[in-house]
Amino acid sequence: MKKTIFRALGLVLVMTVLCGFVYTLVCTGINQLLFPHQANGSVIEIDGKTYGSELLAQQFTKPEHLWGRPMNLDLTSFTDETGNAAMYAWASNKSPAGAEENELVQARVEALLEADPTMAGTPIPVDLVTVSGSGLDPEISPEAAAYQVHRIAQARDMSEEAVQEVINRYTTGRWLGVFGEPRVNVLKVNLALDGILTGEG
Repeated sequence: MKKTIFRALGLVLVMTVLCGFVYTLVCTGINQLLFPHQANGSVIEIDGKTYGSELLAQQFTKPEHLWGRPMNLDLTSFTDETGNAAMYAWASNKSPAGAEENELVQARVEALLEADPTMAGTPIPVDLVTVSGSGLDPEISPEAAAYQVHRIAQARDMSEEAVQEVINRYTTGRWLGVFGEPRVNVLKVNLALDGILTGEG
């Protein structure tokens, strides 16, 4: 009986070391070696300054910036170790058929039209007025980006072609040409428009 118990404990110990430590270290080492940017959170750092992760949304509201999907921000549920409110984003969990959701969508439509009245009558892409499942979607559709080109060009005194060129530079197509949908990284576009990020991709 004791022999069986010791064997079981030994097996638990061996598996804990292999799966909990060795496997983790091997995977971490391979990822750091082959994909260091992705393994460290896909953080955009330029000249020693960190501007955020290309995988997490930021809220942009200035007319000269590309706006991302609406964010459902919560400042009441969590606090940090010092007691200050910690920002948290998540899906709203509101019914698409509910009156409250319709009111939120209408308010977002009005904000877009107020920012650029010339777009009145132009269909607004749905991702500009609805929250994503995570509430932190860093990308929008090319259609949602194109909808904002006129506003950005006017605010920056740029040609619409120049703004569109920046958007195209940070647009990713379908993976392997088949999977997913084309998407535009909002943070990268805005950093490029501000002259902070240069280059391709």
